[in-house]
Amino acid sequence: MLARTVALLLLALALPLAAADPEPPLNITRTASPITIDGDLSDAGWKDALRFDTWYEANPGDNVEPQVKTIGWITYDDRFFYVAVQAYDDKQSRAQLGDHDGINGNSDDFAGVIIDSRNDSKTALEFFTNVAGTQYDASQDDSSGEDSSPDFFWDSAVTRTEQGWNLEMRIPFSSLRYEKKDPQTWGVILYRNMPRDRRYQIWTHKLPRGVNCFVCNFNKVAGFTGLPSGGHYVAAPYVSVREIGQRRGDFGTDLRNNPPGLDGGFDLKWTPNEHTAIDGTINPDFSQVESDVAVISTNERFAVFFPEKRPFFLERVDLFSTPMQAVYTRTITSPRFGARGTGSFGKSNYTLLIAQDRGGGSVIIPSAFGSDFGDQDFESTVGIGRFKRDLGKNSFVSFLGSVRENGGGAHNRVFGPDFTWRPNDKNTVTGQLLLSDTVTPQRPDLAAEWDGRKLRGHAADLWWSYSDPKLDVFVDNKDIGNDFRADNGFIPQAGYRASYGEVGYTTRPKGFFNRIRYYFFTEYDSLQDDSALDGALLYRLFSAGFGADGKFRSFSRWRYAVDAVRVGNEEASTRVFTRKRVYFQEQFAVSKIIPSVSFDGWLGDEVDFGNNRLGKGANINFSVNLRPNYRLTMSATSGVRWLRVRPEDRQEQRLFTSQFERLRAQYMFNPRMFVRAIVQNERTHRNLEPAERRHGGALSSQMLFAYKVNWQSVLYVGYGDLRDVTGLEGDFDLGERQVFLKLSYAFQR
Repeated sequence: MLARTVALLLLALALPLAAADPEPPLNITRTASPITIDGDLSDAGWKDALRFDTWYEANPGDNVEPQVKTIGWITYDDRFFYVAVQAYDDKQSRAQLGDHDGINGNSDDFAGVIIDSRNDSKTALEFFTNVAGTQYDASQDDSSGEDSSPDFFWDSAVTRTEQGWNLEMRIPFSSLRYEKKDPQTWGVILYRNMPRDRRYQIWTHKLPRGVNCFVCNFNKVAGFTGLPSGGHYVAAPYVSVREIGQRRGDFGTDLRNNPPGLDGGFDLKWTPNEHTAIDGTINPDFSQVESDVAVISTNERFAVFFPEKRPFFLERVDLFSTPMQAVYTRTITSPRFGARGTGSFGKSNYTLLIAQDRGGGSVIIPSAFGSDFGDQDFESTVGIGRFKRDLGKNSFVSFLGSVRENGGGAHNRVFGPDFTWRPNDKNTVTGQLLLSDTVTPQRPDLAAEWDGRKLRGHAADLWWSYSDPKLDVFVDNKDIGNDFRADNGFIPQAGYRASYGEVGYTTRPKGFFNRIRYYFFTEYDSLQDDSALDGALLYRLFSAGFGADGKFRSFSRWRYAVDAVRVGNEEASTRVFTRKRVYFQEQFAVSKIIPSVSFDGWLGDEVDFGNNRLGKGANINFSVNLRPNYRLTMSATSGVRWLRVRPEDRQEQRLFTSQFERLRAQYMFNPRMFVRAIVQNERTHRNLEPAERRHGGALSSQMLFAYKVNWQSVLYVGYGDLRDVTGLEGDFDLGERQVFLKLSYAFQR
């Protein structure tokens, strides 16, 4: 691996630096007149605002003049940053009234702003509103991409006009983080999204193709003076009432209703200055008001990832993102309390989190061949910190520390540096090195590894990417030791070395497809083990295919793959199987009522990992979104996976069939109030003996009424139940039922 590392670094050093001269910044002026957020652009405050008349269509066109006219304005006063967009229309605009973040780029006309308030050319915040008035906000990081989990306090209004529609936005400076200096320069870009026969994306600055950064291409806007210096706080107490009924005994017995439980807690966010946020929580309510999206985990060797949705963890969420997922905050399952500080000074950024976790959930125990799990029914103290220093325009170095102390001397401690180096706009080198020190709990009843043993390991990742308008190249090398553990992270595999390479070539034809990318990639993984298998093949892959964007807002991706996978971790029983598969993905729009239909999956060979044999199988998923009217949104998702094998002296038969179906419907009374229903079915049928183990799964139902003044001032009233599948007959049996109410209100100053 060292030779590969040196070769990549030498290659990057030999590449020329970008020589483009920066554009002079635009100048913003403070408004002297009040602006009312009502969608009416006649307020005097817009008269001297910075105006954007020139826009560029970056997709599907290459920074060409857009088909329709758009005008934008930005200004500010003592408390707020203001944005206005006048969108001329072709009378085909479409949008849906929805819950916060309920905007789809392939289905909704919307517009807004992306703000790099720290002017680091790497990270930014997004604020968009569709024609129906639905809001969307997210963080943007050139290293980790877009994350819509964070929510912010801001206001917007939309009105339709004879020429199209108008948008006004007001963003408090307390929702932004910026440096302490006067005057200031920010990165700002306005955006308009138009789904028609294709998805048209229009910006106030040219976005060159084939470059390795997005935020670095924003308009530079200078002249911000006298911005507020902090002192803002949000205090959000909550109370909740929950009644749970549970099955008294085995399948078929009645439910026993437990006495209603009253709970409460408190969340606090304080910004002592313009670049620092202090978050605190006591007995936080970390329950989800919507079930996780169903996935099939049958015959999967490694743990399945679910995204974080809980607000306490989402301040500067980009600081938790590293090349290897060493931080996965869902491992903190039931905090008694938590505190976190996040901020910046100069070119440095930091975050530090401490929490007392009551326990619950599972801890991932990784190996080269699969993930095991240990039930965490004990308390622990968690600490996570990261310090990040910007270098130049688009590079940085960082250091991560993560600890989990379980009591009795058991602990997991992980620390190490990472970096991203962009010597020019086409090349990126990223790396991370982590060291772990672990003493497992004395709980062999929960996991075989938890016998108090001491483990020390390492994990390293180094990758290089190159991109231009036509050619892209990616090379990645990983080395994760057998004894590496990250109990606060999501690293489900250990004890292997991996090399991955991918080459793509993009064309932009005229016709049905406006972009086609042809690609080839390969991977080779080997074991690192103390046995005779050390260095042996673990996994090998060759795959080629294409991806394309086209009319009807379509996306297609097809590829053929041949891989070899080793099964069994005992030297005497290990085998290598070769699989041949076709992978596919299709997505397209049908009409305003059916804005999205998609299906994806694979067909071909599959390994029965439980019995070390090869069979034939498939994994197919389908989804459709429906918008019967302006207020009602519906979606249906389903998936099925099966495996057929040929046991000795028997005909080929289906070993198992796993499936899920998920129906979701939401009706909006107005932008603040809605009712939502979800039904989710997961089932697995196995051709196994004894018969009582053949069937498994669950059917869950949820209903929720919500009234939301903002994302922290909410009223939820809900019902949910869970029906288990009996193993003998495969029938559903009611096992749990709950009714809940939650009231939370955000006091701000």
